[in-house]
Amino acid sequence: MITNELFANGTVIREPVGREAGYWVGCPGAFYDEPERAWYLTYRIRRPRGVEPDRGGEVRIARSTDLKRWDDVVTIGKDRYHSASIERSCIHRGKDGWWRYFTSYVHPSDGRWCTAVLKAPRVEQLDPAKHEVIFTGPPLGLEGVKDPWILEADGCYHLFLSIATPTPKTRDGSHTTLDIFNTGECKSATGLAISRDLERWEWQGVVLAPGDTGWDRYCRRMNSAIPLSSGPARGAATPRYLGFYDGSASHRENYEEKCALAVSDDLRSWRSLSPNGPAFTSPHASTSLRYLDAKFADGKWHLFYEFARADGAHDLRLVTCDAAELAALASR
Repeated sequence: MITNELFANGTVIREPVGREAGYWVGCPGAFYDEPERAWYLTYRIRRPRGVEPDRGGEVRIARSTDLKRWDDVVTIGKDRYHSASIERSCIHRGKDGWWRYFTSYVHPSDGRWCTAVLKAPRVEQLDPAKHEVIFTGPPLGLEGVKDPWILEADGCYHLFLSIATPTPKTRDGSHTTLDIFNTGECKSATGLAISRDLERWEWQGVVLAPGDTGWDRYCRRMNSAIPLSSGPARGAATPRYLGFYDGSASHRENYEEKCALAVSDDLRSWRSLSPNGPAFTSPHASTSLRYLDAKFADGKWHLFYEFARADGAHDLRLVTCDAAELAALASR
């Protein structure tokens, strides 16, 4: 059974660089490469504001063949984008054999979060100097677009994104802090784009938005989604997908969200299974458990997540479970 205790006992993959609140390592984005039989994991390192390089100072990509030893093969600092911060990224190898690294950072021209992609034939050749911005907020009527996560389903690639939606509080100066998500002048929702070739993306709109009330009335950020069993065994009443999203009641919890569950039949319309509170939390400090990324390989589901420790810092952890355990969550 998947419980808070399971997550509390997860294997620590990376430790933060400091031992107090504001020092985090997390925002995992995992990919299992069948040809190599190797895992690739992108993660973000953060320090408190005022401690250089503060905020999202750098992202790294690590490689493992056994889920125990992880060797960093790529390191990218925020200065490579002339940015105030880098956030969650994800990595995927396309059918053409090329690696694509979707990343998000604060664009230096307007202080808004944007999403970009890097491409290379080998992971070690991913070059920030060759990045291409694929989503910015204004053309979509949004205030920011970040935290990409990708799922291949129904012949399409589905790119989930954390988006800042405008509210009556949004104003011209909302981006002066270089992080509108931390101002209370927007809401944090989830948007979706689809592609058949990882090159041309079609914006689908908002697919999971916070309501006016509830513990997650400020943030509903989809972090990953998994297909449930299909066919007669699944049953007509069972949804096709289970999603893990981060929720919070206000921007004051912007860095300390908790994990919730949602279900969908089409990856576009989601119903929360956690209306009264988060599904999973840490027992420590802020109780944050966030950015859960679920990936399947070798007959098991692997759940990578960011976890609040007793000292207030966040580390990066991993637990494994079987398909039946995850499917049971959808019937809550």
